[in-house]
Amino acid sequence: MNSDSSPAPPIPPPPPQNVKARDFLNHLEAYLAKRDGVDKLLKISRYASKVILASSVIQGNPTLSLRLKSFESSVGVSRKAFRLGKFVQDLNALRNAHSDSKQDWVLSIIAYGGEGFYYFVEQFIWLAKSGLIDGKHSRNLQKISAWAEIIGYFGSIALKLRDLRNICDDEECLKSSIEFAIMTGKGCQEDEAKLNKLREKKLMKRLSLIQDLADGFMALDDILDGKGQFSRPLLVSSAGLLSALISTHKNWVSC
Repeated sequence: MNSDSSPAPPIPPPPPQNVKARDFLNHLEAYLAKRDGVDKLLKISRYASKVILASSVIQGNPTLSLRLKSFESSVGVSRKAFRLGKFVQDLNALRNAHSDSKQDWVLSIIAYGGEGFYYFVEQFIWLAKSGLIDGKHSRNLQKISAWAEIIGYFGSIALKLRDLRNICDDEECLKSSIEFAIMTGKGCQEDEAKLNKLREKKLMKRLSLIQDLADGFMALDDILDGKGQFSRPLLVSSAGLLSALISTHKNWVSC
């Protein structure tokens, strides 16, 4: 048979127009299936409400203000329920932390131990706020929780600063390698791909560091009972909203 008379290969059908929509919905489903995903959306809702309440947007509407306060309080209690048993992940992180440096090991104990104890105490605060145990213990529990949280953030920030320094050192080494490859006429596509991934990692680490600083600022405000020099409701609420947006982005990217 003449090759010219052979049937033409079938033309593949065009991709459906709603592929991107389905991909987004699958991503959203996976995100909402995670406990942290729902928790961070609640965190955005809570601190967005706090920002509105702290601003002058609804000062002339006492009914809406009362509803927002009730909503914010309800979301705060709901978030504590989502943290039941979450301290276990810090126990596992501490158990799996291996380091040849004694300093890093101590910082890991401070970071994971502080955060784990914070999540453990939060369970009892939820029980107090939900009415199962006497509410008179709530204030003392909140103080203990805030101290554990800020201790955990101290260790976490120190570890992330160390990681950021290491990433920057690796980035400089890769840049030098790429420049040398260009000068000698060699290919450097692999190193360039590694450099892009390293830059993405550095960006996420910086965002995580900013989040820890914002959360640590709020924990300090809890310890000071809102009487610190920078304890302004709008500033504290904005720090909470910033932290919520960063953590939501981190969870979305990793999902």
